[in-house]
Amino acid sequence: MASRHCDPTVDGASATADQKVPIPVKIVVAGGFGVGKTTFVGSISEIDPLRTEAAMTQASEAFDAVNESTDKSATTVAMDFGRITLGNDDLILYLFGTPGQPRFHFLWDELVRGAIGAVVIVDTGRLADSFSAVDYFEGRGVPFVVAVNCFHGAMTHDLDAIRQALALSERVPMFFTDARERSSTRDALLTLVQHALAQATG
Repeated sequence: MASRHCDPTVDGASATADQKVPIPVKIVVAGGFGVGKTTFVGSISEIDPLRTEAAMTQASEAFDAVNESTDKSATTVAMDFGRITLGNDDLILYLFGTPGQPRFHFLWDELVRGAIGAVVIVDTGRLADSFSAVDYFEGRGVPFVVAVNCFHGAMTHDLDAIRQALALSERVPMFFTDARERSSTRDALLTLVQHALAQATG
């Protein structure tokens, strides 16, 4: 009986040489409590986003920064997670939303590990809540962009004034966004990817 030669291309058993393999990219979405991180991830994720939210109770009032201008009754206690494919299946972005409350900031180091960069979401009504996120990524040399969330479509300050208030370098991209809108979220992510690549290539 004649032996059969093992050909991996027989019956289409192997991928063709020109088949695209998408590049996985990790991105962090950070910012203060209630700025729109969970909404940002959920607006674009092609899978049901993983959310680790817990109800805010009277017992947590001594630890959590609660702002009366928000109607949030829950807070992220670990992370938000979503995924989006960009281009012609060229890039798969894995989105990790950080918890906003200061008592959970110890988790940030693990969430940021391996990420190409971060989108820092800012609420101009509570600008001081963004300082810790900006300082975190600046101090660690992690590429980041600043997305100013337009709540209810309102732009109460211009970008130059916000940049000055945050003492942000001109090298850091800053723009308005709407965390509820998929197209706006996509543009924010593309801006970060381009910025991170530009820094990596010098």
